[in-house]
Amino acid sequence: MITTTRPTESTAPTGGLLLAFELGQRSWKLGFTVGMGQRPRIRQIPAGAVGALATEIERAKMRLGLSPDSPVMSCYEAGRDGFWLHRYLEAHGITNYVVDSSSIEVNRRARRAKTDRLDLAGLLSLLARYVLGDRRAWRVVRVPTVAEEDARHFPRTLEALTQDRTRLVSRLKSLLTTQGVSLPIDAKFLHRLDAAHLWDGTPLPPGLQERLTRTWTQLQEVDGQMRDLKALRLTRPEHLTPATSHALAQLLTMRAIGPIGASVLATEIFGWRRIRNRRELGALVGLVPAPYQSGETDYDQGITRAGNAHVRRVIVQLAWGWIRHQPDSALTHWYQQRFGAGGKRVRKIGIVALARKLLIALWRYLETGVVPDGAQLKPAEV
Repeated sequence: MITTTRPTESTAPTGGLLLAFELGQRSWKLGFTVGMGQRPRIRQIPAGAVGALATEIERAKMRLGLSPDSPVMSCYEAGRDGFWLHRYLEAHGITNYVVDSSSIEVNRRARRAKTDRLDLAGLLSLLARYVLGDRRAWRVVRVPTVAEEDARHFPRTLEALTQDRTRLVSRLKSLLTTQGVSLPIDAKFLHRLDAAHLWDGTPLPPGLQERLTRTWTQLQEVDGQMRDLKALRLTRPEHLTPATSHALAQLLTMRAIGPIGASVLATEIFGWRRIRNRRELGALVGLVPAPYQSGETDYDQGITRAGNAHVRRVIVQLAWGWIRHQPDSALTHWYQQRFGAGGKRVRKIGIVALARKLLIALWRYLETGVVPDGAQLKPAEV
């Protein structure tokens, strides 16, 4: 029976125990309830203490008048702890939801009260709404399997090394610039550094030379790791799921799509995510517009930049390569007609729009086998 307690709240039963987590580095806070509009039972346990978690669940069932075999529905926000807790809960018969934290409703006051108790109460209220059928209460994260998650480490490691290399090269150039010196960053860098002089003909200060040498050594180490990773990709078959392997192989048949770009697209989205339409795909990588409209105020805030940043960076890079290597495709013609004659800023805006169109075209290619209009495939290997 449903008993109305407030105009916007009710004590509608959800048919089981509701559990919300507030995960911290040292401790976890647990919130328990059986329906909306009820004061939650709050408990705290050490972080990662799954034995204590099972004990608290049993105690909550007894305290709230539930049978020992009552179902348990839980939730926590996606974040630092990843998905191991979700897999543990699912393995022990608990229906768990990993929630996108940016989709959770919050008070819009400039100064709002925020405590772990209030956060748990809010999560429990949203969980109850979701269990009762309100699928718009929040957005649930699609959790990958262990194999699907593990496949993403190779492209992400290579991406991190590339960023480290860029940072080290920039540091070398900036340190030299502070003394009015410019040297090419290549294999002969150390030899040129020994012969470099300041504006007055004096050698570089010893502290600067030592720092430049150490930074160069770090750069060499990063370059070596990048070479090893690329060689490993070519000589050792990756442990991928069949769906990811199929997506990777199909993407590599398209001209302008290289091994790194194909690996990121396959392991991050196309190999394991269930994409229903192009809008969902665009939102997944943050390449959709964010309009702002209130009364007479109406303007575009640009793209949302939410979702998978790895794919967003790679697909923009692939869009630049697409213009160069697929000059006869309909996508390239569209870009050149709309943005080709514009300035640098206009072309950058256009490349983001092209990236979204390219991502959708590649998704359709994987789903239906239809090659993007005017695009060319790589020659078949004999």
